[in-house]
Amino acid sequence: MKSSAERANSRRITANIFKGSVGNLIEWYDWYVYSAFAVYFSAEFFPKGDPTSQLLNTAAIFAVGFLMRPIGSLIMGRYADRHGRRAALTLSITIMAAGSLVIALTPSYQSIGVLAPIILVLARLLQGISLGGEYGTSATYLSEMASSGRRGFYSSFQYVTLVAGQLVALGVQIILQQILSESDMNSWGWRIPFVIGALGALAVLWLRRTMDESEQFEKMKTTNSESAGTLKILVKYPKAVLTVVGLTLGGTVAFYTYTTYLQKFMVNTVGLEKEQVSWINFMALLIFIVLQPLAGGLSDRIGRRPLLMGFGIFGTLLTVPLFMLMEKTDSPMAAFLLMMVGLVIVTGYTSINAIVKAELFPTKIRALGVGFPYAITVAVFGGTAEFIALWLKNIGHESLFYYYVAACIAVSLLVYWRMTESSKESKIEADE
Repeated sequence: MKSSAERANSRRITANIFKGSVGNLIEWYDWYVYSAFAVYFSAEFFPKGDPTSQLLNTAAIFAVGFLMRPIGSLIMGRYADRHGRRAALTLSITIMAAGSLVIALTPSYQSIGVLAPIILVLARLLQGISLGGEYGTSATYLSEMASSGRRGFYSSFQYVTLVAGQLVALGVQIILQQILSESDMNSWGWRIPFVIGALGALAVLWLRRTMDESEQFEKMKTTNSESAGTLKILVKYPKAVLTVVGLTLGGTVAFYTYTTYLQKFMVNTVGLEKEQVSWINFMALLIFIVLQPLAGGLSDRIGRRPLLMGFGIFGTLLTVPLFMLMEKTDSPMAAFLLMMVGLVIVTGYTSINAIVKAELFPTKIRALGVGFPYAITVAVFGGTAEFIALWLKNIGHESLFYYYVAACIAVSLLVYWRMTESSKESKIEADE
């Protein structure tokens, strides 16, 4: 039986994990609202044309936002390693709130012309900086706050809240679809979720100010904080940096393919109704959320590497068949089941990627080490996945995208095969 001190410590850990996670949820809600409502607002920000071209423009801006993530991770990762995880997480949510509010208030192309897409780009750049800093700092904070032997379970809540952010965005979309007409959604209804995101971010801003700082950072701060969070220190860990890049490449492409692009694929290629697709995505992602802590807890028992290997093997072999089957179906249930197969496979990466990366770096460089190489990889591969898919569809070679995704996962599989078990050589445990 636990002592009162142990129970109090457990409650403290849970409270801080919750505060860090709910902020992560709002950050990703704000980020995903853009993608979820692109089918409605794309015509508002660009000249009249065919729907695929307008979606291609919004996907390009989605990718541009990703290009700012390495800059955000560099700035915020350094800030987190020098001034604290709590301070960096508080700053990132403030920036995200500003970006959402700008998008919500920007007039249409018909009102202000070319200024509309320019403002949209600038707002997404702000959000890219915010999210770039959020990932590495959040992964670091959750990993450091978790108790030994439970780090896989607790750190999995980063993707629980990451996906929950997308789920809330889809939930808002479904509700608005029920109460607003198609014309209302296209003209002004799409602005509502961005206002919700801005208000939610302000609430989280207060919540994050009450979080405890991680004990590992506090300990490091009293010893060698002057040398913390610099690229000069980061380059001393080339193997860890390259491992982050390699294990992220296939995972980020697969994740954004199955959670972001698939919504448009079901509408534009499969031919399902928007409302049907919203429900399919909502239910699939709800199950996906439940899988994260289950897989994270499993990694605490059997190790991280077996889960990564499972994702690499099945992702490489099954991605092309899954998409081939989906493009030929006209059944919403079949589309849902195929999507779930893909998400189960991706869980092998999403549930543990945060803790694996955090275990590779010491405290003084952990936020920057986790966030910077990850952000570069996501900017190059994750952020462009949707754009590449739509571009290939536009030129009549959509099926090539399926092979592209499988190839990216295969590259990561080679990394998983060669890497050691991170939980057995954890820098987090060593620092404690």
